[in-house]
Amino acid sequence: MKNPRLVNVAAALLTTLVLSVQAQQSPTAPLEKAYQAGDSSPVGNVPLVHSLNPKAPPMTVAEFDAGRKIYFERCAGCHGVLRKGATGKPLTTDKTIPNGTEYLKVFIKYGSPGGMPNWGTSGELTDDQVDLMARYIQHEPPTPPEWGMKEMMASLKVTVAPDKRPTKKMNKLDLGNLFSVTLRDAGEIALIDGKTKQIVKVIKTGYAVHISRMSSSGRYLYVIGRDARINLIDLWMEEPSNVAEIKIGLEARSVETSKFKGYEDKLAIAGSYWPPQFVIMDGDTLKPIRIESTRGVTVGTQEYHPEPRVAAIVASHYNPEFIVNAKETGKILVVSYKDLKNLKVTTIDAAQFLHDGGMDSTGRYFLTAANASNKVAVVDTKEDKLTALIDVGKVPHPGRGANFIHPKFGPVWATSHLGDETISLIGTDPIKHKMQAWHVVETLKAQGGGSLFIKTHPKSQNLWVDTPLNPDAKLSQSVAVYDIKNLGKGFEVLPIGDWAGIKDDGARRIVQPEYNMAGDEVWFSVWSAKDKTSALVIVDDKTRKLKAVIKDPRLITPTGKFNVNNTQHDVY
Repeated sequence: MKNPRLVNVAAALLTTLVLSVQAQQSPTAPLEKAYQAGDSSPVGNVPLVHSLNPKAPPMTVAEFDAGRKIYFERCAGCHGVLRKGATGKPLTTDKTIPNGTEYLKVFIKYGSPGGMPNWGTSGELTDDQVDLMARYIQHEPPTPPEWGMKEMMASLKVTVAPDKRPTKKMNKLDLGNLFSVTLRDAGEIALIDGKTKQIVKVIKTGYAVHISRMSSSGRYLYVIGRDARINLIDLWMEEPSNVAEIKIGLEARSVETSKFKGYEDKLAIAGSYWPPQFVIMDGDTLKPIRIESTRGVTVGTQEYHPEPRVAAIVASHYNPEFIVNAKETGKILVVSYKDLKNLKVTTIDAAQFLHDGGMDSTGRYFLTAANASNKVAVVDTKEDKLTALIDVGKVPHPGRGANFIHPKFGPVWATSHLGDETISLIGTDPIKHKMQAWHVVETLKAQGGGSLFIKTHPKSQNLWVDTPLNPDAKLSQSVAVYDIKNLGKGFEVLPIGDWAGIKDDGARRIVQPEYNMAGDEVWFSVWSAKDKTSALVIVDDKTRKLKAVIKDPRLITPTGKFNVNNTQHDVY
């Protein structure tokens, strides 16, 4: 009689051999093909090593490849390329196999109030895809290849040389009130005029643009996709256009530019999720100058980690430095760009799973979420030291946070949470409000967990909080808004999804409130699947009434929105 275990092992070895041969025989796709926006990411195209677990449920080669693509597009951001977890829980096989396929299918389909999206019931994944992913994560994750200077230089394209670009603004656009809107699944951004609410231009970019950042002068727009493609857009041209692009890895999130006096627009920096590294580039061409790995040991346990992904990057206003979050190690790297040949990096121990964050109202202190540690770290960017490590709610996810004057406690910075319904308000004035500084001075109750962004504006008395990842459609399709002068009153719920007037059955998740330059309008993305109708909804900040709805077939899966003025000047 055949030994079932040996049969399974032999089958797994045979499958691995077939995959290995196919990978060797498959020609590397040309860069042009890899760059096709909205297609699969480079992680889904390059040859990978497949390590299949004999205890996992069976998958064909085609199924495994489909799972790999979906995982990159939907899951890797929270759970990691190697599935070791961060914002999301680890999905290593020692945890997924004991849970079993049926349990995993329920979790993937319905999500959880702690921030796991309801991929099935929202329409993002079919039942067959849910079943496929439940089986896929019970196999060992494939390890992607490295990506170094050779690969970066091969991907670099300078389509308009700096000396061929305008010397002054050549269009009539009000750049300060221009919005860069991510069209996630289309692999594009839409530039939208804040006054007319008209799309100025749709520009091809990388897949699932994560952020748009402005150069110090407000001329150049840098956008980075999750496929690690950076596009440099010159807003001074008669028609804003790409002038350079580069691919700095296989998966990424963050890009930033130099802001210290004398270095304005000179340099750019980007960090990747895979490989775990950051690269410093020329600001006007994206030509890479220096690459640095972030692999190393974690804070606390001092264990080696192979995948410390680069999350938030901010530029210091006090020193010629970039502040770089290494997510998994919990280390904040202060990178001096004063002398790139003799690079100086100051390492600040914070807490594991550093994610996003922003500056306080003075621009001196950087507050950043260590989300799976349920903490916010505070860094003094003038002294390059850790100021505080603050316990907050479950899985803080602030975006860049929200700064405002609390009627009792003075200046505060706020974060909402993925994992619970609270909002933590942290005192940020160590001079006039010393007793409140770097403590949670008040905790507000919001609609529910699953929040991604919180927002206000110096000219506003409103505090806006979204809940797009809550599995309850009533919560994910609406927003909560507080009166800053009367926080004890609680929140008002605005049905943004209904206001959009969308007739089909899309998910209509409401994500990322963003103000216009004047601070009197708040823009929301109504985010549905790429085959469903999406929209942008604009609300009058003072009256909290519907002001406008932008519908256009080009608005495919809109998510992040970045006002040029507010992004340029760190207004949040």
